[in-house]
Amino acid sequence: MAAIIFALTALVGWGTADIFGGLVAKKIGGYSSALWGYVLSILITTLYIPFALHELNNITFTTIIWLLILIPVGMVPLITLYEGIRVGNASLVGTIAGSFGSLVVILSVIFLGERVSFYQIIAITTILIGVLLSSFSFKDIRAKQLLTDKGIPFAFISFLLWGIYFTFVKIPIRNIGWFWPAYLSWWGFPLVLLFMKTKSIKLKAPRDKRNIIFLGINVLLLVAALFSYNMALANGQTAIVAPIASSYPALFAFLAYFAFKDRLTKQQIAGIIITLLGIISLSLI
Repeated sequence: MAAIIFALTALVGWGTADIFGGLVAKKIGGYSSALWGYVLSILITTLYIPFALHELNNITFTTIIWLLILIPVGMVPLITLYEGIRVGNASLVGTIAGSFGSLVVILSVIFLGERVSFYQIIAITTILIGVLLSSFSFKDIRAKQLLTDKGIPFAFISFLLWGIYFTFVKIPIRNIGWFWPAYLSWWGFPLVLLFMKTKSIKLKAPRDKRNIIFLGINVLLLVAALFSYNMALANGQTAIVAPIASSYPALFAFLAYFAFKDRLTKQQIAGIIITLLGIISLSLI
């Protein structure tokens, strides 16, 4: 039950953080918003290091290798996501990238030896269908765009790499706990800075008080979400945790109605309800 609670916390954290992150990104751009978020995350969570130092006593060479692989793997998807949104349809790109939970289920069953029951599969499928309906507008996308949209390749890279990261991060978590894998992942922020430089994207900082506050709230929520996800993995199955946590786009669609005055279609309302039913079912099984 602890894993479910932490997974739900991650869901709420990611879904709510995107609202504040979106408000900041509208002013300074997505890349600058993400970069400052990583830096602030490091500054805030560094305070916890004295309480987690003892966990490094268990670190092994294999764990170090996994961390060196996972840090860039977990950082690149954000870059490709923003690139995909920039050159393609945001709804289509976001839906594909945000469906990484389905890949996590498959990879965790194959490589981590986890098992899911028939009823759990039904609940997971229900969640994925709900997320798809709540975050993807079929009316706005013609069939031919599914093949020609320039953002599709970037979306699939994000989908693949996030799926890999959120599956295999459980391996170092087993060894050194929930804190270090998350903390060290933020140190991959130079990759974002390097990408911005190669693309001649100017780094901007939030200057007015409102956006500074929003950035701070966004960072706190993202930190809480990632730590909660790792805690959920430490207490339960990846195949169960990931679908719940990765259903945050449904929550974002609901909150965007209030924050950005985005109109909720009947399809989105149905998707949000279906997602909620899937989460409840998975939690009770």
